[in-house]
Amino acid sequence: MSRVRAHTRVDAHVKVLDDRVVARAKQRGIDALVYAPHFTRLPTVRERAARYTDDELTVVPAREVFTGDWQNRRHLLALGLSEPVPDYVTFEGAMAEFDRQDAAVLVPHPGFATVSLTHPEIRAHAARLDAVETYNTKLFAHQNARAKRVADAVDAPGFGSSYAHLQSSVGEAWTVFEEPLPDAAAVVDAFRERRPRTVVHRGGLGHRVRGLVEYVHLAYENTWTKADRIFLSGDEPTLPMNVAYEGRFDDVSVYD
Repeated sequence: MSRVRAHTRVDAHVKVLDDRVVARAKQRGIDALVYAPHFTRLPTVRERAARYTDDELTVVPAREVFTGDWQNRRHLLALGLSEPVPDYVTFEGAMAEFDRQDAAVLVPHPGFATVSLTHPEIRAHAARLDAVETYNTKLFAHQNARAKRVADAVDAPGFGSSYAHLQSSVGEAWTVFEEPLPDAAAVVDAFRERRPRTVVHRGGLGHRVRGLVEYVHLAYENTWTKADRIFLSGDEPTLPMNVAYEGRFDDVSVYD
């Protein structure tokens, strides 16, 4: 039976999606998941999102695009894309494509390590960004507090997510819109139009432990071993030189 609510709870960034993830999201009262797995092309993301969307849970297909090279990458979370955008293109190249497609552009884990927009970069591009993540389950309290200060300083809406790379983390944090958002397009519109929202997260020891487990998992996610696998050939699915992009991004690729 579908749930009828006056609000919508969105876990605004997850990397995993299967039957257990869906069951956990529903158990925790989540109405929508933004699904953006690494190194997966948009058609595949869309197919998976459609497969797991039902009357109780909306799965929004998205892409966390890596701009810049591996050592100096900046992540941008794009919702509402109509065409694929590869990783490892210039920041301006990615932003121009997002603008052309009228995508909602969110800043995940701001200021974190070498994988995120820095605070000066967020200030410089604030008018082009639709939201800044102010709570990420994987990060520590001082990092989330710093992100909240940055979002407030540039008058950007916040958003919260579990940033779940592991099934057990889904639904640990979410963004609440005070209106029903019945489908993926409505969720994208709410972010793009900067509608009012509240960022909420679970608490207690269990929440903190899940965040720490996710943080440890990050060590694998950012190893050079994984980078070597990515660059074994030019045929990897989200490299700009992949034949699927038909050379459209050759001029903004950061790799030959």
